[in-house]
Formats: sequence, C-alpha cells, structure tokens
Amino acid sequence: MARIVVGMSGGVDSSLSAALLSEQGHEVVGVTMQLWPCAEQDGGFTREDSCCSPTETIDARAVAQGAGIRHYVIDQVDDFRRGVVDGFVEAYANGQTPNPCVRCNEKIKFGSLWEHAKRLGAQQVATGHYARVEQVFDRHVLRTAVDRNKDQTYFLFSLTQEQLAAAHFPVGGLTKDEVRAASRQRGIVTADKHESQDICFIGKEGVAGFLRERIPEAFVRGAIRHRDGRVLGEHQGLAAYTIGQRKGLGVAWHEPLFVVGLDHATNTVVLGERDALLVDELPLTDCTWHLGELPASGLECRVRTRHRGTPVPARIVARPGGGPGGLPNATVRFAEPQPRTNAGQACVAYDEREELCLGGGWIAPAS
Repeated sequence: MARIVVGMSGGVDSSLSAALLSEQGHEVVGVTMQLWPCAEQDGGFTREDSCCSPTETIDARAVAQGAGIRHYVIDQVDDFRRGVVDGFVEAYANGQTPNPCVRCNEKIKFGSLWEHAKRLGAQQVATGHYARVEQVFDRHVLRTAVDRNKDQTYFLFSLTQEQLAAAHFPVGGLTKDEVRAASRQRGIVTADKHESQDICFIGKEGVAGFLRERIPEAFVRGAIRHRDGRVLGEHQGLAAYTIGQRKGLGVAWHEPLFVVGLDHATNTVVLGERDALLVDELPLTDCTWHLGELPASGLECRVRTRHRGTPVPARIVARPGGGPGGLPNATVRFAEPQPRTNAGQACVAYDEREELCLGGGWIAPAS
C-alpha cells in the first residue's frame, strides 16, 4: 500500500476520496491548501461554497479526524496568486477569457501540492475530481468519469505525464448520488454539503468588480457598434465582455446579437448576428497530447471549447512553432462551422466515443 496525499477542500468529493483510500489500507495524509485570503480581503468575504473559505478548512479537518488520518493546512496563497490569479487578470487585460480552474489543477493541485507530497514521501496525490486515469501502453491518459454530468476531464487536460502518473481520482468511478450515499453511510459530515460553483477567489463583487479593482484601465467606456459600423450603444469596459456573449449587452435589435469582436485599438465592442461567429477552424497554442505527438495526418476526434459544450467532430493538425509555455501549437478544423470562442479558453479533445480525454490546447488570438 502507498502513502497518498489527499487534497481536502472541505467538500463531499474529496472527503469521501480520503475515506475510501484509508479503507483500502493506504496511508492517507490530508492536506488543505489556503489559496486565497478570503477572510481578510474583499470586505471579510467568507462565502461558504468557496474552497478557500475558513469553513471549508474546518470541515476538512473534521472529516480527517473522523477518519483517523493526519491533516495539515499549508499556505499556498503566493503560489496561487502567481500561478493562477495574476494570469487571470493579465488575460482579461489582453482581451482574453481565461480558465483559472485548469491553471489551478496544473500549477497548484498537481503542481505545488505534488511537490509538497513528494517531500512527505508520498507516491500519489488524490483529489475529488470526477475523472479517471488509465495507462495505455507506456502513456497515461484521462478517462471520463462514470457520471458524465459531473465529468471534470476538461479541467485536467493540461496535466503532464508525470502529473497523470501521480494522480488518483477515487470518486471517478461513482455517480454523485453514489458519492453522497456512501458518505452518509460512513457518517461523513460533508455528505449533504452543497457544491462550490463559481471561481473560488471571486467574491460578492463578481468578475467585473474583481477586475475593475485590479485593471481599471480595462473599464474605459467606449462605443458598441454593429459590425456594419452603426453605433448601437456604449459599453462599460472591454474586460466586461467576451466573444460569443449574448446577454447583458443593453442593446435593442430586431434579432439576437452577439459579441463578435473586441477592438482594443478603438476601444469598441463589435456586435453581429450568430452567423458572424461561425468559423471553420481555430488556432491552438501550448498543447498537451496524452498519447504523444499528433499524427502527421492529424487527430480525428471530438472537441469541446467550453466545459458544458457539446463535443463536435474535428481534426486537429500540428501547426509550426510553440506557445508562450514552450509547448506545441496546433489548429483544430471543425467538420462543420462552429461559433468562435474567445482566445484564452481551453479546447479539449476526446475520442469518438467521448471516453478518453486526449489532451488539448489554449485557443490563441486570431492572427
């Protein structure tokens, strides 16, 4: 049996993960990471569904004590700020829409936490993610969770082979209902706890308020124009909009309009009909492929450009050069035109049956 560090967020999924591994005979060490000073900042913000809330730490410790396992709290605020929050703010300042949960998994939960686990002599890191890891020949790949409605492989696509080899997802083979039932059966105090939904470091002020405080220069008023040039209204700042956005535009029109462009040179939000969003392909950068390099002929797959989006048929081909992170570029070519997604979002590839997550990349700005 192995020594395994379990990232305990205070939720039911990580709580049951720790209990299951302990029951299997592993030496479990529970670790709760303090990621953001929720109680000291944002006006005393202590939202209960935030993984950095003091309430979550208290719950995680109670579960660990009930299971008879060691529990530690480690300060990861600086790493989290540098690895996740700073990039989140910078991306919005550059007109991109980032995905901080992917970065957190890559840099914190299977980055900083894995380094901490190795110092403790652990062989693996476990979390409450709904995903599975399998070995295919000499490679480690992600398999989608049994509960497809809870599957979180989209947020794990960028993990390296070393990280996947060390990753353990004990609840990936269970449905959410089974997780709650198993937790109740064991008397785990978080069994019926509600789930966290939003970005953990965003408080009551919302994303726009969080960004306005840090990059006020991105909230200069400007024109909202139709793509034919007509002025339709005034926006409150480019950082408050994203490509494909339909709601909250404050514009009356005879048919639905979407954000189809953010012109930073003129500080203009450009609107258009849905057809103006359709593209045949998207450039990807800093790609991670779990099965190795892309085939010369390209990878036939299904891709998802949003976590809740429906995977669509596509072929991904290698593109010359590499991204800011030093990983390879690629181009995703859709079988049928698809609505364009803003740069900074993740594009994740799955096999034809949507059982294996094959990797993915970050959508790059259009050239």
